[in-house]
Amino acid sequence: MRLWLDTANIEEIRQGVRLGVISGVTTNPSLVAKEGDGNLQRVVTEICELVGGPVSAEVVATEVEGILAEARRIARWHQHVVVKIPCTEAGVQAISILAKEGVRINMTLTFSPNQGLLGALAGATYVSPFLGRLDDVGHDGMQVVADLVEIYDKYHLPTQVVAASVRHPLHMVAAAKIGAHIATVPYKVLQQMLQHPLTDVGLARFLKDWQQVAGAAVL
Repeated sequence: MRLWLDTANIEEIRQGVRLGVISGVTTNPSLVAKEGDGNLQRVVTEICELVGGPVSAEVVATEVEGILAEARRIARWHQHVVVKIPCTEAGVQAISILAKEGVRINMTLTFSPNQGLLGALAGATYVSPFLGRLDDVGHDGMQVVADLVEIYDKYHLPTQVVAASVRHPLHMVAAAKIGAHIATVPYKVLQQMLQHPLTDVGLARFLKDWQQVAGAAVL
């Protein structure tokens, strides 16, 4: 399973890249606005250069022709750009057209296996079921991921499942176990994946023991 960061914060992305575990990034207009930069193209292009892998940038148009025009423009920003398009009737129609043109698409706001299947049949490169938001309303978000992994595998569909709206490290473990191709995580969750109290205790003990040994050697 590959990890993408879900952020538009350049410093968070730099740190994720330094760790050597991040292969892509997902953004959206809200994340870019949160960072105080309204120039989506500039932000996305900088992220593409930092990551060197897929970077999802989302359209805001809602009608087919508007989605097509915006998606084509966004796709030209950088070779690593993937266009995010919501799972709506207009979105799926646009995906089916853009996929034939070679535009890579990440179908976002996916909440059911049916939606995910339609996205794959339309030609989306990635489909992103939103785990956390489904869990928030009492649905089993992870089951949607599991269903899509099974469906795509059974019919040899090339679309990849992106476990999105990840809220905590347990989501990560579950997504990995059921075969999600990618998980897109907030920087906070990436940090939580690194941490364990026994690691801290063990390291402190090792350092203390070594200092005692080193001190004795000097004497």
